[in-house]
Amino acid sequence: MKRNGKTDSLAFAGLTAAAYVVLTMISASVGLSSGVIQIRLSEALCILPCFNFGAVPGLAAGCLLANLLTGGLPWDILFGTIATLLGALGTWFLGRKGKSGIAWIPPVISNTLIVPPVLTYVYGVETAYPLIVLAVAAGEIISCGILGLFLRKAVSRLDNK
Repeated sequence: MKRNGKTDSLAFAGLTAAAYVVLTMISASVGLSSGVIQIRLSEALCILPCFNFGAVPGLAAGCLLANLLTGGLPWDILFGTIATLLGALGTWFLGRKGKSGIAWIPPVISNTLIVPPVLTYVYGVETAYPLIVLAVAAGEIISCGILGLFLRKAVSRLDNK
């Protein structure tokens, strides 16, 4: 997966976007893709920029499409996509520096900073703001941290064969 051709990156971006949408739709089917408590299976894919830069635009495009398909409001679609893009860029940067073990942290930080204000101001969630922040952070740690690290390990094994 470490080949750097433009065609490889473009294909990887498309596959990543498609996988993100499908996994978000699965999460949505059980009520976990939006709201204060979000555990998007698709967020595990945020580790993929460690392996191929094509995952960065793929994740952003996938998030944009998933938010459109799950009925997100315009500001949510915009800021959710920005949060995913920033997190993916941070993951890519850490992966390039050989720090893929902590590369799950940027998406957690970007979503924890950006999603709670969207939930509060766009959707009018009236839960205490610190609880919203904790809930979003916990969901991201589960998705990006735990599930993402499992995915990283699996992809690393495949990459070494």
